[in-house]
Amino acid sequence: MHTLLLASRLLLLAGLWPVAPLGGARFPGRRRHKDVYLGEHDSHKHGGRIDFKMKKVDSTKSLLIKSEQLLRIEDHDFAIRPGFGGAAIPVGIDVQVESIDSISEVNMDFTMTLYLRHYWQDDRLAFPSSNNKSRTFDARLVKKIWVPDVFFVHSKRSFIHDTTMENIMLRVYPDGNILYSVRITVTALCSMDFSRFPLDTQNCSLELESYAYNENDLMLYWKNGNDSLRTDEIMLSQFFIEQFNPSFGLAFYSSTGWYNRLYINFLLRRHIFFFMLQTYFPTMLMVMLSWVSFWIDRRAVPARVSLGITTVLTMSTIITGVSASMPQVSYVKAVDIYLWTSFLFVFLSVIEYAAVNYFTTVEEMKKHKGGKVPATFNATEAMAFDGCFHDNEIDLTPFPDISGTSASNQPTSPHNPAEPPPSEGTWLRRKRSVRKNLDFIMSNSYMIDSYSRALFPLAYLLFNIIYWSMYS
Repeated sequence: MHTLLLASRLLLLAGLWPVAPLGGARFPGRRRHKDVYLGEHDSHKHGGRIDFKMKKVDSTKSLLIKSEQLLRIEDHDFAIRPGFGGAAIPVGIDVQVESIDSISEVNMDFTMTLYLRHYWQDDRLAFPSSNNKSRTFDARLVKKIWVPDVFFVHSKRSFIHDTTMENIMLRVYPDGNILYSVRITVTALCSMDFSRFPLDTQNCSLELESYAYNENDLMLYWKNGNDSLRTDEIMLSQFFIEQFNPSFGLAFYSSTGWYNRLYINFLLRRHIFFFMLQTYFPTMLMVMLSWVSFWIDRRAVPARVSLGITTVLTMSTIITGVSASMPQVSYVKAVDIYLWTSFLFVFLSVIEYAAVNYFTTVEEMKKHKGGKVPATFNATEAMAFDGCFHDNEIDLTPFPDISGTSASNQPTSPHNPAEPPPSEGTWLRRKRSVRKNLDFIMSNSYMIDSYSRALFPLAYLLFNIIYWSMYS
């Protein structure tokens, strides 16, 4: 009996001793899974053990589900606007302009980077909150709810910044008010008027409008009136920004109706100093350089012709360079008036020498035919002046002196006594006076240079006074 009891105890110990080690060694995954199971479901009730890594993943998943459930996203159809079937939903807008990146005269557009913020109320997203604090989300939740479909009218290119993630923010308040902010760079059309270029001012605007919802469904308005448009300190290379102001209006489309439209207006005034250095000062110098020929001897043909042609070609180069950097408009710009008038002054200085050369040649030929020039004199050599020939080398017979007594003995009227004297102020008298003036100029061609030295600068100075008073 005693032996039987001892054997039964040994058998019982032999059967129970390897259970714990073998169970832990053969089924480690099952035991670990059991611990996790207790941690997920019975941790608060039974004080089960929770693995740290699994707790981190599960808590994040649980928090996301709670946020979506809190906002009741799955309970509503966000493909339709808030208050569908009722009055138009008001959507407030405010804009903060970060920078104006570029303004292109050739393409007639501008590029702007801005923060665009929308404000509206959607009761479907209201949630209970004990501390009345808002919840902030990124672009992942924006795709699941309704947002206004605001677009930029006359936009050529635009994009939302996405570094390091999409620059989109959604903030939801417990009462259902929503702030939706996005950072955008947009290139839009600006219809520019270059009639006063480069002394011009340009008025450009960026226009915002709902694409699908007309004024019966969505009402766009500036959130804080004139304070809805804010700008950082913006510096541009070619323009002063004189003013930034918001405005609003209505746009009509024949197929879809009336839409609310918001405007961001800004007035730009161009810097003139750049164009003074690149265009106006070189042009003035070329015109003044063309006047140097008036002080060169009229018989120095190579010097005066080469100077005139050089200034003409330089003016042509300046005009071509300015035209290449401007749009091909069908009207005359202010810079065109200045350049072409200056070109005309340079061209007239060349024509002036052509007139002087011609009258000098005619004068020399008359003297040669009249016997006042020696037979050995070469008129061609005189005109092709090489610095060795002078007027005093020509043997000219002096004009007879007219004394006072001889002048008194001359008849008072040079015309034929048989002809009646012409009445004063008749056309014949004026014609004779013009002919005398031409004869006098042809016989004294050097005086053309003398008059040009004063007339050309005075005329150009008068032109500059009129030009700058009109366009400045």
